[in-house]
Parts: sequence; C-alpha cells; structure tokens
Amino acid sequence: MTKVFVNLPTRDLERAKAFYVALGCEISPPFTDENAACVVWSEDIYFMILRREYFETFTDKPIADPNDVLQVSVAFSQDSREEVDAILAKGLAAGGSEPKPAQDYGFMYSRDLDDPDGNSLGFLYMTPEAVENGPDHVADTAASA
Repeated sequence: MTKVFVNLPTRDLERAKAFYVALGCEISPPFTDENAACVVWSEDIYFMILRREYFETFTDKPIADPNDVLQVSVAFSQDSREEVDAILAKGLAAGGSEPKPAQDYGFMYSRDLDDPDGNSLGFLYMTPEAVENGPDHVADTAASA
C-alpha cells in the first residue's frame, strides 16, 4: 500500500502540532524533533509539518507563503455533512480559518479550512450515488424526479 506524506511549512511548530492534534490527529514521536513533526492523519496519510527554514533545505525553489499563494489544497472525504461541519468546528476553535463559505452542490457538500499558517485543507461529503455513478447521474436523476 502506498503511504502519502504531505509536507507543509510552518512558522510555529508547536502551534501547528496543537492545531492538528485538535483535529484528531496524532503526533509520531520517532519522526518529530525541533525542526519537524510527523502528523498521523490515518494509517496511510501523514503530514510532515516543517519549520520554514528546514523546509527550504529540501528545494532550491522559493517557498510560497500559504497566506498569500495557494500552491496545493489537500481534500479529505468525510462520511456525512455533519462530520464535515464537526471537523471545521474543531479546526476553527484551534485557530484555523474558513476562507470561503461552504459549497453545497446537492450531491456534494464541502468546506475549506486554513490552518494557522494558511495551508489549505478541504473536507467534503459526497452522496453514495454520486460516488458510484458520478455527479451528472445524480443531477439527471433529480431532474427526472
């Protein structure tokens, strides 16, 4: 099985760790030190939260400030709209921000959450019908009802 590691820069490692723990993640001590924290999202998904200065050692490219430039947005599916709202509530309480209002497309409900460093996370719920048949099928079914 492929493991996914998402590297994210931070200006405040302790604040970032507290934010992700508030979302329900765990910190992996063997891969955490004064420069980086390994945040366990799931058995197969990890965030490496890296101090900006340390992050810069991995590339010759400039590191964008996620408060000003969106380089990537990572999205996670949830099992219900309520779970989307619940994780947003946790993130907002832990210092995150919601950059735009919720998006409700009928077959899909999504909300975005920026961590305190501005890194963008998306959370969405998609109806089982849309997952199985695609959003056009759901729209066609609703229109013919």
